[in-house]
Amino acid sequence: MSVSEKSNRPLFDLDLLRAVVMVSDCGSFTTAAARLHSTQSTVSQKVRRLEEMVGHKLLERGNRDVLPTDAGQTLLGYARQMLAYNDEMLEAMSGATVAVTVRLGVPEDFAAGRTTHLLSTFNRKHPQVKLEVTSGLCRDLSASYDNGELDLILLKQRRNSREAVACWPEKLQWIDSAKNPAFDQDPVPLVTFPPRGLYRDDMIGAIERMGRRWRISFTSSSLSGLQAAVANGMGISLLPLRAVTAEHLQLTSAHGLPSIDAMEVAIIHRPTADAMVKELAAELARTLASE
Repeated sequence: MSVSEKSNRPLFDLDLLRAVVMVSDCGSFTTAAARLHSTQSTVSQKVRRLEEMVGHKLLERGNRDVLPTDAGQTLLGYARQMLAYNDEMLEAMSGATVAVTVRLGVPEDFAAGRTTHLLSTFNRKHPQVKLEVTSGLCRDLSASYDNGELDLILLKQRRNSREAVACWPEKLQWIDSAKNPAFDQDPVPLVTFPPRGLYRDDMIGAIERMGRRWRISFTSSSLSGLQAAVANGMGISLLPLRAVTAEHLQLTSAHGLPSIDAMEVAIIHRPTADAMVKELAAELARTLASE
């Protein structure tokens, strides 16, 4: 059968099916009409219309009640299923909320721990919200946001680089290997993000102001890669305080290194953002403020 032929086939009216089912269940047109808040003649008309549609007699009046014919029994089975599906759909749609997708971008060092806990809590509170979380370099997250690919971003940036809905100073720490320190090498080996990456220029500038020579010994766009490189003695680095582990030695002003306070953590979304985006941003802000 062609698509056009299928599209021209008649569709069953649930109102007619309900009338036949009710008469069969009640065994009486009169009782069925009362339960349907209708008249007996209207219910009879609906049954006749359905019989004309299928080309079979569906109900037979007996001595005491009304019974379905063989064709009626077949139709009743399908009719009950269709009516049940209709009721299920009504129940589902009555409590349904239009699904919302929130596209969040976070730096790698925020992609786990308290952030993951916050996101799971938010998802349980709003099961209709689909969270799409992307982690990566801040410059890439910023570009994706500007291209409309992200709704909300958590960025590490130079202070006041771009307008944010909330921001906090980013605490940075100079680190070396606890087992195989590299700071006393000449030139000083540096473990950094790629060119234009965060903290790279600050590191180089600080070493040069100390009058020390330097070399790039390891570069990676992965925070965990930088952490491991420092821990294994490949060089020193400047990373967020939260990224320091027991395998690292914290370098201080006693080593001649200055504190770096030019960075901030910022939460950014558009003024026209969805209410769920703004709520998630507020939750992130509360979590960061408590750290």
